[in-house]
Amino acid sequence: MTTRIALVAAASQGLGRAAAAALASDGCSVAICSRRRDAIERAAADIAGATGRDIAPLVADLSRPGEPERVVRETVERFGGLDVLVTNTGGPRSATFDALTDEDWQQAFDSLLMSVVRLSRAAIPHMRARGGGRILHITSVAVKQPVAGLMLSNAVRAAVAGLSKTLAAELAKDRILVNSVAPGFTRTERVTELTRATAERERTSAEAVEQRIVADIPMRRLGEAAEFGNAVAFLASDRASYITGTTIQVDGGYIKGIF
Repeated sequence: MTTRIALVAAASQGLGRAAAAALASDGCSVAICSRRRDAIERAAADIAGATGRDIAPLVADLSRPGEPERVVRETVERFGGLDVLVTNTGGPRSATFDALTDEDWQQAFDSLLMSVVRLSRAAIPHMRARGGGRILHITSVAVKQPVAGLMLSNAVRAAVAGLSKTLAAELAKDRILVNSVAPGFTRTERVTELTRATAERERTSAEAVEQRIVADIPMRRLGEAAEFGNAVAFLASDRASYITGTTIQVDGGYIKGIF
């Protein structure tokens, strides 16, 4: 049986790391990338130690032209191909509309959208050469239900969802399945950061903000990163062979809409 090869972006911590760990546990060889060498090398060592799989740490700033293409190229050179691409990025700053500058918008566009475009464009030829593949975009529940105070994420991640849906239709004939995975409030460094920022704006405690969030989640708790990683691994597997062009939320029931 041929070992599947995956590339997971922004995987030094949080959801990206959980996705990489779940894919490795499912038997994939995994390349992971991050801007920080120390963090990504530590994550690679931890995942390799826990799963026994070959994990390649790569250092890159995916918001910069040329970097996504390089990461895909180095993954293929290391492992011999690419079957699964998980796009991801650190979240943009938390702010209301009036506080955002053109530079903020451009940085969010380059980081959240153009990194996905460039990674996908570089990965698709390698997936076609292997007869198919999976592209999974980590987005946010904000693509279905905007989150207060996250103007940049609400706006730009919605573009990723549109790209994902359209790309799924174009690539179905190549047996490349494309989906978005939308995490809800999950116990990660990013959610801790957002909770503290909200608490500062509202002059209250982070504990009070978290309690308010949890009260709006039917399961009455934050998600765990591993639970999100398991959803990514499922969508990357043969068990999800007829799922494409959709956004699957992993949110404990937070989204109130029917679709």
